Amino acid sequence: MSARNEHAVTAGGAALTDDSVREYLKNHSDFLQRHPDMLDFLHVNHASGSAVSLVEKQVSVLRERNTEMRQRLNALTANARSNDKLYEQTRHLVLAMLDADSVPALCAAFQRAMQADFGVEHASIILFGDATAADGVRVVPAESAQSTIGALLRGRKAVCGPLRREELDFLFENAGSVGSAAVMPLTGTEDLGVIAVGSSDAHHYTSTMGTLFLQHIAEVMVRLLPRLQATAQT
Repeated sequence: MSARNEHAVTAGGAALTDDSVREYLKNHSDFLQRHPDMLDFLHVNHASGSAVSLVEKQVSVLRERNTEMRQRLNALTANARSNDKLYEQTRHLVLAMLDADSVPALCAAFQRAMQADFGVEHASIILFGDATAADGVRVVPAESAQSTIGALLRGRKAVCGPLRREELDFLFENAGSVGSAAVMPLTGTEDLGVIAVGSSDAHHYTSTMGTLFLQHIAEVMVRLLPRLQATAQT
């Protein structure tokens, strides 16, 4: 017989063990409700070593659960507020990009919102093509981007984390303090470019963080860039 059952007693000729009592109480969950006087006889050892009644123990457990639930609710509320703020910031940026009448104006709207509204330390937008940089627009050959950050573009989805130094140097010119980044390719029918945000904190951007809003911004850019580029060539 196991240690938990060694205190067997007999009642009415039937052996009572810890397991049989436990099973009975599981099958008769209203036992203490029908026999409330038993609460005075049941005690549970407290962490301090003293014995407390079952009622006191239940109150203690409920209090702990209440505290845990309150903490979870506070965390959910804080997260909801953060998402609401992020949504409003993203909405304002999208509206600003829709108002842009040129590629330089689109890039400027992105840079301005990232730094002023989102509080991003480093923000970058790089377009692929043969033209030279003009009016704050950085344009590089697609082959050059593939040779340096090809691994970040291959999946056509957001990549976050502490990237390789050569990748960070390519994404953020003259910003050697960048320790981690979130990168999103601008991919439609073809690879148009890439946007990236960076932080000096190597642990700020991680592989587990959400990238929904960055993806949304990229999707809007992918639809606007071809139109603005076509307008500039006419």
